[in-house]
Amino acid sequence: MVDVDGGTVGPVERRADVGAAFETYHAELFSFLRRGTRDAAAAEDLLQDAFLRLAQESEAGRSPDNVRAWLYRVAANLAISRARRGRTAIAWMSRVGRPEVERMVESPEAATLDRERSAEIDRVLAGLSAEARTALLLSSEGFSGQEIAVAIGRSYIATRTLMSRARVRVREELERREGRS
Repeated sequence: MVDVDGGTVGPVERRADVGAAFETYHAELFSFLRRGTRDAAAAEDLLQDAFLRLAQESEAGRSPDNVRAWLYRVAANLAISRARRGRTAIAWMSRVGRPEVERMVESPEAATLDRERSAEIDRVLAGLSAEARTALLLSSEGFSGQEIAVAIGRSYIATRTLMSRARVRVREELERREGRS
């Protein structure tokens, strides 16, 4: 890696860059992951994985040009992969005779506290697929449709369709719940 003066950037400078990125983006990235996973512990793990990957890329001399966008893309992919693994585990547990397993939680108390902290929008977002939820959350963070498409690994048109359908579903569900209250 070459710095602005034409010299090479060493490991100390690369670690400092990763540290600066952590200080700058960790709070907003954690918030994004927390909303996406609805699980603070999982969000912490995914946040750590995202910054670990940034450190690895930096050490290999492949620091991304736009660190914020790169981190969101990695975090979104990690969250989507986690959701897919969870669905696979639940399906497997159902096939081997444990159909009552729907969601693994730390404890009943933690689950109750988590539900109490969740807002109505979180409950509605939970009904969306991991990709749709991630796309909407990235949109709320100010990412463009093209950036979201790259982050979730879909074409721009497919991402627009996904987001449009997800927004309609969220709006209809919120209206339905509001009518019930």
